[in-house]
Amino acid sequence: MASKKKSVVRKRRSSSKKVQTSRFKRFFRALAVSAVTSFGAASCVLNPQLREQIPLEPMLSQLGLPGHEQIAPQVVATGPQVQTNFAQCRQFFPNGRPPIVPAGRALRELCFSSFAILHSGETKTPVFVVQRLNRRMLLQGKGIERTDRFYPEARLPSAERAELDDYRGSGYARGHMAPAGDMHTSDAMAQSFSLANMVPQDQRQNSGPWSTIEQDTRKYILRARGDVYVFTGPVYTARSEAVGAGRVAVPTYLYKVVYDATTGRSWVHWQANSPAAKVGPPISYEEFVRRTGKNLLNIR
Repeated sequence: MASKKKSVVRKRRSSSKKVQTSRFKRFFRALAVSAVTSFGAASCVLNPQLREQIPLEPMLSQLGLPGHEQIAPQVVATGPQVQTNFAQCRQFFPNGRPPIVPAGRALRELCFSSFAILHSGETKTPVFVVQRLNRRMLLQGKGIERTDRFYPEARLPSAERAELDDYRGSGYARGHMAPAGDMHTSDAMAQSFSLANMVPQDQRQNSGPWSTIEQDTRKYILRARGDVYVFTGPVYTARSEAVGAGRVAVPTYLYKVVYDATTGRSWVHWQANSPAAKVGPPISYEEFVRRTGKNLLNIR
C-alpha cells in the first residue's frame, strides 16, 4: 500500500515538473518572439524604407496589437464636402487650417515628418500632399542622399493601398507628389518613398515638364522671404485608367498649388499626365477651386 502511495507521489511530482518545464518553454518562446518582433516593428517605424522587406502587420499581431490600432484615421463625410482635421500635423497648413475637399470613400490622413497626405483608398493615391518649405530647409537638404527605396504604406489597410507589384510592368513611373528633391532630412527622404506619396505618372512627363515645375518651385522658395506652402496631387476624370492587380488609378491631370505666406500670392500649375505635356502659364487659385472643388488653402 505504501509502495503504491509513493508511486502516485512520484508520478504527480514528475507531472508537475513537466508542466513547469512546458510553461517555462512557452514563456521563453513568447519572450523571444516578443523581443524579435518588437525590434522589427520599431525598426519599421524608425526606418520606413524597411517596410518593403519587413511587413509590419504580422509583427503587431505577434505582439497582441491589432493592426487596426495602427491604421491612419479616416475622414468621415457628413455632406458633399469634408473638413479635414490633421490634428497631429497642422503645421503643414497655412494658419493651421486644414483643407475642405469634396467627400469621398476611404479618405485617410497621414502625417509624416516633412509633409502630410490625404489619401484615397478608392484611387489608392493621394487626394493631396502638402509641404511647408523655406530657403533654410532646401539648403539643408542639398546634402541628403536619395534613397530610391519604395515601400507600401503600412498605416493604410491593405485593401486601400498601392503595392509595389501594382507599378511593376505598368509603363508608368512611381511619381512623387512631395518630391524627393524637397526633403531636408534623411528621415524625410526615406518617408518620401512611401507609395502613399505616389501616383502612376507618365515617364516622359515626370522626367520632363513636371520636373521643370518642381525645380522652378524650389528656385522660387530659395528667393522667398519666409514659408511657402505647396499642395500637389492628381485629378481624375471618367476616362481615367488603372494599373496593377490593386487597380491604382492613373491621373488625367496633376496640379501643384504654391502659396507664399509672406506675400499672400498663390498660383497653380496644371498639367496633363501625358507625354505631350508642356510647361505652360499657371492658372489662378480661384480657377483651380472651380475645376476641382478643393479649397486647399482654406484662407478666410
